[in-house]
Amino acid sequence: MSIIAWLLVGIIAGALARLIVPGRDPMGLLGTLVLGLVGSVLGGWLAQVLFDDNSIGIVGATLGAVVVLVIYRVATRGSSRMA
Repeated sequence: MSIIAWLLVGIIAGALARLIVPGRDPMGLLGTLVLGLVGSVLGGWLAQVLFDDNSIGIVGATLGAVVVLVIYRVATRGSSRMA
């Protein structure tokens, strides 16, 4: 898969994850892209472990990005109130 395709899948999966999970996220385009790329890797790994399948597509990438976004929110929940 080319780097352009990875970037497109990443931005689409990240944007879909941000639409699916309610609430505000203070991340821009680059954060959304990273969210989608990390979600793609996680979704691909989960598909391999659970279903012995490597072809997850945008659905698996989005589900992985949703999991990453929820973990990110839990990890950063109290960090803005520390001031």
